[in-house]
Amino acid sequence: MMKNIFILLFSVFFLFSCKENEVPKNEKKALNESIFLLDSKWENQDAKQLQLRDLKGKNLVMVMIFTSCKTACPLLVSDMKKIAKKIDADKLKETTMVMVSIDPENDTPEVLKQYAAQNKISGEPWLFLRSDKESVRELANVLAVKYKKISPIVFSHSNIITVFNKEGEMVKQAEGTVNADEVAQTVNQL
Repeated sequence: MMKNIFILLFSVFFLFSCKENEVPKNEKKALNESIFLLDSKWENQDAKQLQLRDLKGKNLVMVMIFTSCKTACPLLVSDMKKIAKKIDADKLKETTMVMVSIDPENDTPEVLKQYAAQNKISGEPWLFLRSDKESVRELANVLAVKYKKISPIVFSHSNIITVFNKEGEMVKQAEGTVNADEVAQTVNQL
């Protein structure tokens, strides 16, 4: 009987702990890993060099895309735009909406800038980043984004939007069909 109760409690705990990819508030302080610890070098849509630590002090909503994508990426960009519209104006000033290219060979700063203009996501709070293949792969691993090059301009990839607090700690991930209200609410509470 006691063994069955233990198994039931463990199962309930396991189910609830796997329900969402959100870090419980009581565990946030114990989390001392930050995306800002990555030492990679990046280039933005204006060809400005930076490191992820340069983004410290702002909340980040981050997604990995590539500009020649005709399937999932337009949906991810649309989700990011919906999220940005639902973030409170004061919080949006404290937030950077980050689009990271998984295709650095083709997504030059000029291409990223043109893509931003075409999608009406230029200027604050939008930021596009590209780097070398190793740095992109490293960041993808941190974000749990899997991608594979299918052809010179086509990738198969995960659809994940990630929220980081101002210290670069991951606080939420949304995968697949994204609930923009939930993601925006997470940012509004940071």
